Amino acid sequence: QSENILGYYIDMERIPNSCSDSPNRIFLKDRKVLVNISMAYYRVNISAYNQAGESPQASCIIPDFSATDMPGQIHVKHQGTNAVVTWTPEYNPKCFVVDWGTGKEDMRMKIVTAATGNFTLDNFQPFKLYKIMVHASDVCQCESFTGHEKTFGVTHFYSVEGVPRTGPANVTILNITKHSALVKWTQIAAEDCLGFLLGYSIRYTDTSRKKSLAVTLNSSTTSYHLTRLKEKTSYRVQISGFTNAGEGPPTHSQPFSTPKYGTGEALCICVNQHQS
Repeated sequence: QSENILGYYIDMERIPNSCSDSPNRIFLKDRKVLVNISMAYYRVNISAYNQAGESPQASCIIPDFSATDMPGQIHVKHQGTNAVVTWTPEYNPKCFVVDWGTGKEDMRMKIVTAATGNFTLDNFQPFKLYKIMVHASDVCQCESFTGHEKTFGVTHFYSVEGVPRTGPANVTILNITKHSALVKWTQIAAEDCLGFLLGYSIRYTDTSRKKSLAVTLNSSTTSYHLTRLKEKTSYRVQISGFTNAGEGPPTHSQPFSTPKYGTGEALCICVNQHQS
């Protein structure tokens, strides 16, 4: 069937698109196309056509270009349930386009023509992570933004931070020796952090002496090597995450026991007893 294809239609649709204009349509015969777009979300619809007509569309959304912020370009200041977004333009375009929301399916858009470099966003919900993008554009009258926008900055924002609703998952204890053990875990999912995750707290307790020790680690860490443990001792480990709002609930207590002998020590004792 592909031998009869005459070409392809590519529809580039900005998300969101408060102007409700028709998607920017591209005609081509190749199966690849290079487009110059901003860091806003775009839905790409592709269909093939031949002498009989046009096929159904295949659709996808262009993924995030980067999960990191562009620091120093956008500043967000709390005002109750609202937020004032300010920025310092590198140059003076005709307008700025501000996108904000919790994800590609929940974004709002506003064209800002004032040259003041600020905008007030409203109706923020607590404990939800919002993405805010500011784009410079020389097209401001509900035309196609494709090829005209240039992303000025991206940042993330919580109107109100909470503590994580859960601890990390898949806590395991590995490589247990007389005096050490390796603790590994999976990061707390972003939707469960309810704030910017600052780090993890590991508590491990010597159950024989009821002695508890704590270690604080940064949020990018997913393992920790416990040292200076006592041989032939039972321990319990719990891990919790924390944000600016405080510490979340710990994981279920994970038990492990250190052996009395290290690798090869028990064997040496047995050999000496046999020779005697």
